[in-house]
Amino acid sequence: MRCIDDAWSRHEADLRRFLRHRAGSNTEGDDLLQEVFLRALRQNNGLCGIDNPRAWLFHVARNLLIDRLRLSKAQVPLPDDLPAGEDEPPPRVDGLTQCLPRALAELSAQDREAITLCDIEGITQQEFAQRIGLTLPAAKSRLQRARTRLKRHLSAACQVSFDAAGHVAGFVPRPPLK
Repeated sequence: MRCIDDAWSRHEADLRRFLRHRAGSNTEGDDLLQEVFLRALRQNNGLCGIDNPRAWLFHVARNLLIDRLRLSKAQVPLPDDLPAGEDEPPPRVDGLTQCLPRALAELSAQDREAITLCDIEGITQQEFAQRIGLTLPAAKSRLQRARTRLKRHLSAACQVSFDAAGHVAGFVPRPPLK
């Protein structure tokens, strides 16, 4: 307790000024000061094991100020009679399933295998890597390149367009392979 008493008597006034100034009110600054010293009390061996108690106390004070700012984001109350927003349904892509088998068939065997196993059959990338005898990073790269080529192919062959989030926004159906 002696180390905490010494730190309190030496640094309390400076910490109080620092916290009151940064917090914007004396009351909030004093609350933060109390929290700093509560954290000091919870330290193993108090502040005795710390080389520079002043630096530690100011570091804790600064972190408390940051936490307080994160929690105090301005909120605007909404009126009670505000109508509930209706989410727009995603664009219908049911017909895209007609284009996918044909587009997959037009990809290379490696690309088709990667997409079929991981994205359609749902095996993990680790299982995919083991099945084809590659390292996990190499299998991930192969799958990513296959997805990129499929997206490019769908864009060209089916005139698929994507929104900013990468979701299908529209397409022109192609007749399936016979």
